[in-house]
Amino acid sequence: MKRFLLFAAAASLIIPAATAQTTQKFTASKSGEYALAYSLPRTAVDVTVEAEFTEKTPGEFYNYARRYLNITDAITAPSTQLQVKSVVIGTHGEADDSNRWQVQFKSGSTPYMILNESGCMLSLNTDEIADEVAVDLPVPVAAKPTPLEVPAAREAMTQEMIQSSSTSKRAELAAQRIFELREMRSDLISGQADNTPPDGLSLQLALENLSAQEAALTAMFAGTVKTYTRVYTATVVPDDSEDISGKVISRISLTDGFVDVDDLSGEPVTINITAREQASLPVNEKGEEKKFPKGGVAYTIPGTADVTVYFRDSVVARATVDMAQQGVTFGLDPGLFTDKKAPSKLQLDPATGAVLLLGPAGE
Repeated sequence: MKRFLLFAAAASLIIPAATAQTTQKFTASKSGEYALAYSLPRTAVDVTVEAEFTEKTPGEFYNYARRYLNITDAITAPSTQLQVKSVVIGTHGEADDSNRWQVQFKSGSTPYMILNESGCMLSLNTDEIADEVAVDLPVPVAAKPTPLEVPAAREAMTQEMIQSSSTSKRAELAAQRIFELREMRSDLISGQADNTPPDGLSLQLALENLSAQEAALTAMFAGTVKTYTRVYTATVVPDDSEDISGKVISRISLTDGFVDVDDLSGEPVTINITAREQASLPVNEKGEEKKFPKGGVAYTIPGTADVTVYFRDSVVARATVDMAQQGVTFGLDPGLFTDKKAPSKLQLDPATGAVLLLGPAGE
């Protein structure tokens, strides 16, 4: 077996995989001299950050909140706060251009490989491939309308409130209207209202409308709070020569959400990736390193790395991941896959190139 720079195969067929990824099937044949070519992956680290923003806005009558409604914690100034709500660390594989291989199978044999769209081998002698690990990722959540942004808010405003040019007078009228709405709701619930709704559903709708009007007027004193989230995924591909320390993978701005890494209006999200365990070649009974099988089918024995994500100098996520770049390449005898009586099948990890399954092709 030898490394090579160009892909070669006898025939190919596009087939759907179990995931959304596109795969190709390559079968060894005489026209291709019974050779199949593929890449092994390098491991990319995906960091998905969920940022939560909270916007506080004072109401028009915040100066009168205590006087008329005894509200002691009214919002008095606009503000926006942000925090990193969650971080998900995952991995996926990308073709390693420096780790391409061609394997020569026995003349007359027809083993086949399933490759992903970047040319990495997923399986040999089986259509079954290993899905990349599914991770539940956060999704952006839009802010809900504040009490002042719903239709009932317009109904709550009386004509006298609209026409008054005095803020203190409008505040007084708004407070009076709040107490009127509370009384109206109480009358509906007790059945003492002059115009009682004819059925339970109508009553429920009427009560909800009165509550929405009261909430809108109260917000004019207490202020409003909006909460929403933004989500961004950064991908980092470490090399195998040195660790990564303090690398900025994103920035978060109070006004614009996630911005470019060179946009200093945002606060940085940084990452450290540190080698944890370097893989080693397998050894024989004497403790000697085994030699790569002649013409072998290459795979990766991955090592591990520690991934740590920081925001505002605090750790917001950490994980230990399998990493092809911290691994070594070894091989399997190609004869395993051309045995006429009992050919073998192989599945590789799409993120690392490690062996996930090696067994009889018929099972």
